[in-house]
Amino acid sequence: MDKRERLIESTRELLWERGYVGTSPKAIQERSGAGQGSMYHHFQGKSELALAALARSADDLRARAEAEFSAPGSVVERVTVYLRRERDVLKGCPVGRLAQDPDVMADADLRKPVEEFFGWLTGRLAELLGEGRTAGELDAELDPLATATALVAVLQGGYILARAAGSPEVFAKAVDGALGLLATKET
Repeated sequence: MDKRERLIESTRELLWERGYVGTSPKAIQERSGAGQGSMYHHFQGKSELALAALARSADDLRARAEAEFSAPGSVVERVTVYLRRERDVLKGCPVGRLAQDPDVMADADLRKPVEEFFGWLTGRLAELLGEGRTAGELDAELDPLATATALVAVLQGGYILARAAGSPEVFAKAVDGALGLLATKET
């Protein structure tokens, strides 16, 4: 991995662990093993590096989710795989945690990958749920967009509740509750 990549990956980790304010250039340099000269050779400053790291995190999450959404199986099976996949629940979502960071939300450039990721995720889930409704797998009265928004909120809220309780079991219960709402319609 070259220095630029080490800088981005180190920043991704630090943003996830500490947030934007807690991620200092010095911490990035120490974690990446890159000096100040290398950092400023590749990036104009912390904000530009954080943007690259945040965009990479969002892209990785999107790619993983899309692989699960595009896999074989019913809509409910695919959504279930996505919701129940292994996650580092007590660390929270690497993108969602930054939505709670006032410095990220105050900067339009840094906020953009967060907004785009959650917009994509909600839209993609709504698309899947619409397919399930059309195929008769889900209740005809189900509102795909409202339900997709609720599923994203359950995930993000589940992270927060699990962190507050210090237990991933809380997250698992939130996911189980959300999946119960998608129970296949009776024929």
